[in-house]
Amino acid sequence: MNRTLSSLRSRPAPAHLRQDFAASLVVFLVALPLCIGVAVASGVPAELGLITGIVGGLVTGSLRGSSLQVSGPAAGLTVLVLDAVRSHGLPALGAIVLLAGLLQIVMGLLAWGRWFRAISLSVVEGMLAGIGLVIIAAQLYAAAGVPAPAGGLGKLTGLPGAALAALGSTAALASLAVAAGTILVIVLWRRLPFRAARAVPGALIAVLLAAGATALFGLPVATVRVSGVLDAVRPPDAAALGALADPAVLGTALAFALIASAESLFSAAAVDRLHAGPRTHYDKELFAQGVGNTVCGALGALPMTAVIVRSSANVQAGARTKASRVLHGGWLLLFAALLPATLALVPLAALAGILLHAGWKLIPFRGVATLWRSHRGEALVLVVTAAAIVAVGMFEGVLVGLALSVAKAAWEASHLRLEHHDEGTGPVRVRLAGTITFLRLPKILDALEALPRDRPIELDLSAVHHLDHACRAALDAWAARHSTTGPEAIRLHALPEPPAGRTAPVPAAGSH
Repeated sequence: MNRTLSSLRSRPAPAHLRQDFAASLVVFLVALPLCIGVAVASGVPAELGLITGIVGGLVTGSLRGSSLQVSGPAAGLTVLVLDAVRSHGLPALGAIVLLAGLLQIVMGLLAWGRWFRAISLSVVEGMLAGIGLVIIAAQLYAAAGVPAPAGGLGKLTGLPGAALAALGSTAALASLAVAAGTILVIVLWRRLPFRAARAVPGALIAVLLAAGATALFGLPVATVRVSGVLDAVRPPDAAALGALADPAVLGTALAFALIASAESLFSAAAVDRLHAGPRTHYDKELFAQGVGNTVCGALGALPMTAVIVRSSANVQAGARTKASRVLHGGWLLLFAALLPATLALVPLAALAGILLHAGWKLIPFRGVATLWRSHRGEALVLVVTAAAIVAVGMFEGVLVGLALSVAKAAWEASHLRLEHHDEGTGPVRVRLAGTITFLRLPKILDALEALPRDRPIELDLSAVHHLDHACRAALDAWAARHSTTGPEAIRLHALPEPPAGRTAPVPAAGSH
């Protein structure tokens, strides 16, 4: 009897179920236009975005990890997916996503999830900013209904020419008007004084208004092409799986796994700050994301990540358990099964407007200004990462950012204080303190070479915490050279002992 009462108390209260039910409807309304828009921007059928959203809700949503985080197709991966589809073809996408999901599962089982928290925040924000810039550049072409050049840099440099061409086309101007109207509705909807109205996502209202205006006025605007959800499912065949032997395809799958994992786990950290419920278990969440991407790959759909927009909407709508995100996947499944033809009414320009707004929000304008005032090195990492993604590509840009961040950390870790005391008579006293690595060697040698050679020099190293092999050898060589060419010997005080297993260099003549 006591066990029965205890189990009943542990179940969610009916109030929680009502809140989760209401939150699931809100998340569904937020996710629906984003699933379609991300798929179209990625160069794949719109139905594949719905499939990924369904898997994100029903599969990933039911697994342990983060209870309130919602997964699905993300704007942050559109650039990578578009490049993958163009380079390797749509049939290979399923195999790439499948392998990326398996890699995430392995990383989760190896408990690597927590290590993603060690990635520099500036690199992540730079990655999002670079993605945002490429999304904006690409969707400006989509908003005008004109083809976009390949590559992020090509899209940016081609914008003036595309703008001139659009001014002379009635269809392009109508398409741009629909996109601009969509953005305007999204921005103004959140400022309505009626709280009940704001509960309905502005993106959904914008799409409905754009579809109605296009149909009512007969605007010459392209709409979404519909082929049916079941027809869009394309499991990877033997040829697609065999393409995984290509190093370029393997690199793309690795990029999918790493970037999707980082975005999901950083989103989890952000979502944890929005609620007081259970915290995210990072390794389990990484495993859940891997299972979801494995299923998406098996269905030939888009890759998934945890999406902060849907997750924050879930929290703000009052969700208490993971039931809300599972239910949102069920609503997407019902829509895909019963109302897929309604997608043909959605203007592509409206989806471009949604993604333009999403891309703009990915760029941390205030964050860059704040970093520049307080941590200019971090601001430089952010800007360089974003610029590299635009100029070179997603994976390469992230690697550039990580390399620059590591180099910056190594430079800052090599804290060095060099004090020079010269009273005019007697020995010249030089004191080094801190951590001395080869990165500071030029500064040290420049200061030592400038010392007088006709007077005794005492070099105090008692406050040095670490002295690497390169600096140790350089100091000994300088002491030997100075003692040979000058009349006075060099005195090295408290030279740190080398690590165990290494032989200390022979002290220079006259030093002790």
